[in-house]
Amino acid sequence: MTAPTPLRIAVLSFAHTHALSYVHALKQMPGVELIAADPDGATAPDDAPRGAALAAELGVAYVDTYDAAFAWKPDAVVVAAENSRHRALVERAAAAGVHVLCEKPLATSVADAIAMREACEKAGVILMVAYPVRFAPSVRDAIAELRSGRLGKVLGVTGINNGKLPQDRAWFTDPELAGGGALVDHVVHCADLLDELLGERAQSVRAVSNGILHAQRELAVETGGLVTIQYPSGVVATIDCSWSWPMSSATWGGLTLQVVAERGTVTVSPFAQGVAGHDAHGETWSPVGADLDALLLEEFVRAVRDGRQPQPDAGVGIRTVEIATAALSSAARGGEVVRLH
Repeated sequence: MTAPTPLRIAVLSFAHTHALSYVHALKQMPGVELIAADPDGATAPDDAPRGAALAAELGVAYVDTYDAAFAWKPDAVVVAAENSRHRALVERAAAAGVHVLCEKPLATSVADAIAMREACEKAGVILMVAYPVRFAPSVRDAIAELRSGRLGKVLGVTGINNGKLPQDRAWFTDPELAGGGALVDHVVHCADLLDELLGERAQSVRAVSNGILHAQRELAVETGGLVTIQYPSGVVATIDCSWSWPMSSATWGGLTLQVVAERGTVTVSPFAQGVAGHDAHGETWSPVGADLDALLLEEFVRAVRDGRQPQPDAGVGIRTVEIATAALSSAARGGEVVRLH
């Protein structure tokens, strides 16, 4: 049996920290040729490793420009740039006939997200959004259990996604590059799980936020918030989102989703399992279980090879951006309810 034709994939930007795990996962896959480009790294507003130096550390081939990355004629790209730079790179990939896995959130505005979907649909290329949490076995098992009907109808959902301030990547707290703060960074993962679980578009959003956390840094974005989402079925979901974990914590944070149904509750915490201990530097934590980024990449690569649209698609990306931007708008107006349709 002949080996499949090598799949050429370019990782565009190291801005998002997930890019590092994406490179690691892709390097382990047979039949994948990989390069990276990170031309914006030289002007990044922090000292985190970027560009050629980080590529060398990761052991991946590197080119200096996006022009060179596209001249390499990739079959697919992974867009891990700052949020506001997603649209330009996705549209460029579409124009070149290249499939796309785009980091979340898909864009910083609904209009941009819709334009990205239209560009990829017109070009006939895949656009998948990087929501790895939905690939967690515990999440998939919980959704299957709820869909079986054994617990009856879903009545309400509580989501919690808290973590450290992402200070090693300063663009996360730049309102122009990120589109917002904790409301953007930590709402969208829960919003994706809600989209998959409920299968309906949010009807209205209400949010409050503040900058009490890390106030000494005088950040231009919110550092904590609470979002309430109502759905046409009557389900009300809340998302507690903040950069509230101490910088001394051994892990980045955690996500938990509790679903209340007619005949029981289901709680999933995909990042809760790990091996805790101490070393000379203090507390340590090593996660155990599935590599969610690797599962995400495996699905994307299979879909490219099979010529099919994987999930989560651009529609999910648009609906989750809709929730995040509505939350920002509501919080800016003192918690006013924002209706989506």
